[in-house]
Amino acid sequence: MAVSSYARAFPSFECRSEPDFSGSLPHTNAGVRANTGSSRSQVNGLSSLIFRFPPNFVRQLSIKARRNCSNIGVAQVVAASWSNNNHGVNEFDSSASAAVTSIGITTAGDEDEVAVVENVDCNDKNVQSKGVKYASFLNSDGSVAIHGGERLGRGIVTDAITTPVVNTSAYFFNKTSDLIDFKEKRRASFEYGRYGNPTTVVLEEKISALEGAESTLIMASGMCASTVMLLALVPAGGHIVTTTDCYRKTRIFIETILPKMGITATVIDPADIGALALALNQKKVDLFFTESPTNPFLRCVDIELVSELCHEKGALVCIDGTFATPLNQKALALGADLVLHSATKFLGGHNDVLAGCISGPQELVSVIRNLHHILGGALNPNAAYLIIRGMKTLHLRVQQQNSTALRMAEILEAHPKVKHVYYPGLPSHPEYHIAKKQMTGFGGVVSFEVDGDLLTTAKFVDALRIPYIAPSFGGCESIVDQPAIMSYWDLSQSDRAKYGIMDNLVRFSFGVEDFEDVKADVLQALEAI
Repeated sequence: MAVSSYARAFPSFECRSEPDFSGSLPHTNAGVRANTGSSRSQVNGLSSLIFRFPPNFVRQLSIKARRNCSNIGVAQVVAASWSNNNHGVNEFDSSASAAVTSIGITTAGDEDEVAVVENVDCNDKNVQSKGVKYASFLNSDGSVAIHGGERLGRGIVTDAITTPVVNTSAYFFNKTSDLIDFKEKRRASFEYGRYGNPTTVVLEEKISALEGAESTLIMASGMCASTVMLLALVPAGGHIVTTTDCYRKTRIFIETILPKMGITATVIDPADIGALALALNQKKVDLFFTESPTNPFLRCVDIELVSELCHEKGALVCIDGTFATPLNQKALALGADLVLHSATKFLGGHNDVLAGCISGPQELVSVIRNLHHILGGALNPNAAYLIIRGMKTLHLRVQQQNSTALRMAEILEAHPKVKHVYYPGLPSHPEYHIAKKQMTGFGGVVSFEVDGDLLTTAKFVDALRIPYIAPSFGGCESIVDQPAIMSYWDLSQSDRAKYGIMDNLVRFSFGVEDFEDVKADVLQALEAI
């Protein structure tokens, strides 16, 4: 690489290797469609390195900085060992050697076993990703949810078990040569809070580990992730395909905002593969975007088949897997290019934080990241910490929610005061065969129609004692809502019916309460109508 002429003004300035601080995990191209034009499989990003600093290096950090890790910027902590020589470390201890351990390379004289990320196929039934696997001691999604992005090395020097919250709006450089080094991509660092944060990067890597993704971008909300993704990947005058059943705000954005840029949409039934094929043949489709399962009827698309059809015509596929979670469904391994989540829901899991994320190959995520840096919508590091903490119990929560939801769906389906139940784990569900094929669990949300009108259904909701009446889902606390009132009250009854939203529809998000308590509460509420 050519060296800037400015470098001659700084005798200690040297060309170094080109780390790409993307926050991505090691990845091979297996399992992720490569129509983005990339064939590389080398390990990139800070996550590919495990930093080992000599004792004196850490010991000689300021006492204040060591006590409050939020005062330590990665640019300052990592810089000492980033050079090809030992100059930076020797400033602390002339006898110390650079202590950077990368994939497949162990520091000379270091006899400790190093846990590395291996680019091998993942055969574990829980970790379904292709081409990405953590070291052999993390064999399940539950373990990865706890340790991903943390146990195998993170870009923050600390002895703490938990990831520190780095509260800063900007990061400084010791000298101008360091800044130029960073600008010319020879130095790993942060620059401004909107462009990245060490705490946020840990969360991104944890989600990437679960999804088997090369890169993840975390944003301020699920809608932020959806809208930025659409704006970044669909060109002006482009065309997308989406489904009839979806989150209402997503539909509003597609119907009212995208047309201002000449972007049109074909809306199909989630199971209508013929309609998708027709749209792909008649139009130049840029993107297929839907939820699976969908909101609120929990319809499922055949991700593998849809991806094959779209890729044949050069269209990208993005799946919103919020209702599924990465534990129940691996959209990338099934062929999708991108997977999106409202991390507010199951990932955070405690009804106390807003966030959204999108995962996939670095080439695609980088395009979205660049627009995100312009538009804003950055996640606060304190919120990132809450999601990191929440994800450590993700597998425990989802196991309980899967179990409770399936058992309650069966009970509701057999109850005389319930007309219909929508849950992909029931054989009566129209896409049960698809859900059974591509999901390992069916999620914690059940929608059903009470045998009654708007007021009768409201009476049932009001009679419940455990769940909160609220518009979210996926948390520890059970939540219930009547979509006709909660999400569609501004529309007339006939207009609501166009979207399938009947007055007697109920969406119930089961938390982690004891099953028998929830069962008794639902049954007594049904008896009250």
